[in-house]
Amino acid sequence: MKLKKYISILILILTTSIASAQVRFEAKVSKQKLGVNERLRVDFEMNQDGDNFNPPDFSNFTVIGGPNQSVSNSWINGVRSFSKTYSYFLAPKGRGTFTISQATINIGGETYKTTPVKIEVTAAVDIPKDPNNPEYIASENIHLVAEVSKTNPYLNEAITVVYKLYVSPNIAVDNWNEIDSPRYNDFWSQNIDTQGQKVQNGTFKGEEYRFLVLRKTVLYPQKTGKLNIEPLSLDIALRVPTNRRDIFGSQLLSRVNKVVSAGNNTITVKPLPEAGKPLDFSGAVGSFSFDVSTTKKVLNASESFQLKVAVKGNGNLKLFKLPKLSLPSSLEVYEPEHSEDVNTSLSGMQGSISDSYTVVPQYKGKYPIPSVSFSYFDVNSETYKRLSSNEIIVDVLAGPLNNAGNNSGLANNGKQPVTLSNNQFAYIKTKTDFTSVDSSYFFKTKGFWSLILLPFLAIPLAIVIRNKKATRDADVYGNKIRKADRLAKKYLSHAKKSLGKKEAFYIALEKALHNYLKAKLHIETGDLSKENINELLAKKQIDNEVILEFNKILESCELARYTPIDIVTMQEDYDKAAKTISLIDKQAR
Repeated sequence: MKLKKYISILILILTTSIASAQVRFEAKVSKQKLGVNERLRVDFEMNQDGDNFNPPDFSNFTVIGGPNQSVSNSWINGVRSFSKTYSYFLAPKGRGTFTISQATINIGGETYKTTPVKIEVTAAVDIPKDPNNPEYIASENIHLVAEVSKTNPYLNEAITVVYKLYVSPNIAVDNWNEIDSPRYNDFWSQNIDTQGQKVQNGTFKGEEYRFLVLRKTVLYPQKTGKLNIEPLSLDIALRVPTNRRDIFGSQLLSRVNKVVSAGNNTITVKPLPEAGKPLDFSGAVGSFSFDVSTTKKVLNASESFQLKVAVKGNGNLKLFKLPKLSLPSSLEVYEPEHSEDVNTSLSGMQGSISDSYTVVPQYKGKYPIPSVSFSYFDVNSETYKRLSSNEIIVDVLAGPLNNAGNNSGLANNGKQPVTLSNNQFAYIKTKTDFTSVDSSYFFKTKGFWSLILLPFLAIPLAIVIRNKKATRDADVYGNKIRKADRLAKKYLSHAKKSLGKKEAFYIALEKALHNYLKAKLHIETGDLSKENINELLAKKQIDNEVILEFNKILESCELARYTPIDIVTMQEDYDKAAKTISLIDKQAR
C-alpha cells in the first residue's frame, strides 16, 4: 500500500512539473467589437520570462498608451506561478474589420508567436455616464452637429449639410483628426471650401459655446424614399478639468483623446409628380432660363457659324442633358462642344451649361432653325415649366443652288449640273521655275566641306551628352521618380483612352489599380481584399495618407457605377490614381 502511495505522489509531481514546463504566450483583448469612439486594451501574456519581445504593427490603430509591463511571481502550495504581461491601449483609426497580427518573444532559445486576433470596429456608440470619467466630461462639453437644410426634398433638389464643432469654454481643444468620413451613398455631393473659417460664439442647448464650421456639403438625392446620411467622426485631443488642484490652488487639467460623431441623419426624398410631366423632361430641377442663339444669320455657302443651346440658373445643372437640335439636311452639323460654367454654394449649383454646334450651309437659300423647347421642374411652385426658343432664319446669300427636289440633285438631261467657281483654273501654273542644264560638281562645294567638318563638330556634343547621361544615371532618386511616373502611365493608359465613358473608364481604372497591386505586391486576384492590401502596403513602409488615398480611389470606382459622373470628376480620379501609384512606387521598400 505504501509503495502505491509513493508511486501516486511521484506521478503527481511529474505531472505538475510537466504542466509547469509548458510555455504559454497568448494575446488577450478587452473586447472584439467596439465603436470607433471607444478604446481597446491588448495584453500579451506569458507564463515564463523571455527576451526580445516584438509587438505587432498596429497599423489600423493609434497607440495611446503602452507598452505597460507587469510581472506576477508567486508560490502556492509549493508550486511556482509566474506571469508577465505587456499591455497596449489602442484607438481605432476608422471603421472596418481589422486583424491584430502576431507578436513574438524568445523564451529558452525558442521563438513563440501569439495567434492573430480579429477586431470589428463599428460606428460611434453611446458612452456610459460617469461624472468622474474624463471621457464622459469631454462628451458633455464637446459636440459635433450635422445641420441638414431640408429633410423632405424632391428628387434632385439641393440640400446642404453643415458640420459644426461646439466646444464649451470649460475645456480646451489642442488638435483634431478626421477618422471617418460620410460616404453619401445615393447622393451627388460637392464639398464647399471652408478654409479660413474663424471660431464663433454661440449657444448649444441654451448654454454658451464656441463653435467652428468644419465642413459644408451640397447634396442632390438620386433616389426616392428614406436615405441615410452617414456621420462624420473626429478624433480630438483636448484637456478637461479634474477635481485636483496644484499648490497654487489652480484646477489641474487632464489630457484626453475623444472621438466625437455627428450621428446618423435620415431624409425622406419625394418623387417628382407624374401629373403634368412633359414627354421631353430630362430631369432638370430648379429655376432656369433657356436660350438658342447663332453667331451669324447672314453668310455665304461653305462658311460656318456657331449655334449655341444654353441653360442658365440655379439647380442640378450637371445632372441633366440639353435638348437636341433638328436642322434641315442642307446644313452640315458637327457634334456639339459641351461647356459648363457652374459654381456650387450653399444654395446649390449656379451658372450655365451649353452645347455649341458648328454648322456649315451647303447651298444658297434661307434656312429656318425651328423652335426648341426645354422642360424643368420648379421646386418653388412645385410645377413643371416649359421654355421655348424663337425660330431663327439663316440667310445664305452666295453658293450653289440646291436641286435636291429634282431627281435627287440631277438636271433634266440626267447629268450633274455644272457649278462655276473662281478656282476652276487653279491647276494652271502662273509662275516659272527654270533650272540650269549645265552639270554641277559636289567636290569642294559648301556641302562637301560641311560633311567633312561635321564629325569633328559632333565630338564635343557627344561628350556633353555622355556627361549628362552619366549624371542622370547617378541620380538614383530622380531615376526612381521617373520610373514611378512611367509605371503609372503604363497601367493607366487604357483608362485614359476611356475618359468620358463613365462605366468603361471606371472599370478600366479599377482593373489598372488591381493589376498594379498584383505586380507590386506579388499577390493573386483572390487575395485583393482591403485588409490584405492595407497590410502589405504598410509592410512596404507606404505612408498611411497614401494608403487611405488609394482606398478612396477604389471606393470611387465602386460608387461611380451608381452615381452620375462628369468628365471633370473622371479626370480628377485619373490624376489621383496616377499620383498615388507614383507615390507608392517611390516609397516602397
